[in-house]
Amino acid sequence: MSTPVLVRPPQPLAAHAADGHPALTPMAFVQAIVQAYADRGMPADGALSKAQIAPQSVADDNARITAMQMEALSDAAMRELDDEALGWFSRRLPWGSYGMLARASISSGALGLALARWCRHHGLLADDIALNLQTQGDIAELVITEQRPLGAMREFCLVSVLRNIHGLASWLIDARLPLLQAYFPFARPAHADVYPVLFPVAEPRGVVFGAAQASLRFDARHLALPLARDEAALQQMLQRALPIQVRPYRRERLLAQRVRRLLIADAQCLHTAVTLAELLHLSARSLHRQLKEEGTSLQALKDTVRRERALTLLHRTSQPIKRVALACGFVSEKSFMRAFRQWTGDTPAQYRRRSTALPD
Repeated sequence: MSTPVLVRPPQPLAAHAADGHPALTPMAFVQAIVQAYADRGMPADGALSKAQIAPQSVADDNARITAMQMEALSDAAMRELDDEALGWFSRRLPWGSYGMLARASISSGALGLALARWCRHHGLLADDIALNLQTQGDIAELVITEQRPLGAMREFCLVSVLRNIHGLASWLIDARLPLLQAYFPFARPAHADVYPVLFPVAEPRGVVFGAAQASLRFDARHLALPLARDEAALQQMLQRALPIQVRPYRRERLLAQRVRRLLIADAQCLHTAVTLAELLHLSARSLHRQLKEEGTSLQALKDTVRRERALTLLHRTSQPIKRVALACGFVSEKSFMRAFRQWTGDTPAQYRRRSTALPD
């Protein structure tokens, strides 16, 4: 699950390919994969064909391909070479290696521990580089230390490893991990215009070349974020892992489900935007904004949970209407009756008579 394929920006930096996707990925990355085939004494023609890349275009340093083409090329190469590292390291990483790292991290309680485990276990697979998670004050940094010369694969390797871990981190918390800066220990390449697309950073000059080491910096507070994924989600993701490297990470419709579960578990209906945001490690403003992005609102979720609780209590218990109202978070029976009529068109008493007359 590792590739440096480019994301699709809001405004393309180059012409679109025939399939409608922006052709941004530099040919330098394609050339690195072709070199990996050559080092193994194998032809790359089949993989290039699957990605619809003309062999004669590989030598054109100014040519670009789409993210989808890079995904197809990387997938074919990883399988044919049986190397998820695509030739970066002195030994192959057989198919499934990065999935094994993800499985070792998924049980972590928070993002910081998951990243630390990923870095530590990566060293068990390949000792050509060392990955470390460092914190200093309010800044966290993922740093790559080169243990051996990476040769012609250097840029391809460093970019790919950082793209991989950033994509995984974003997937684990179900939100794009905001980057402050990205550093690279080589001269500014001719295709430097794609780096802000690969690594969207907050600082105006946040992509730095000629640095001492390759690294990504971000706010250390994100290390405390709980993981939004479990083993089942990981198993599903690993069936097609490359897309989390291809596109900008988009939050899945999970926050509403998490809020709903918290509201259901709140027997006294005391939760507010502030208390929910604290439990979810968000600001109240972010909670409202993200729910809006998912097409709902906190009030809508509260209304749904209250309605379901009211229907259940009216149907399955003989509690007085006033107690049902209080159990659903209403301060008065009158406000409950008004809301219930909006939900169902009936009064609570009418609904109870109808529902209890029907067989379960």
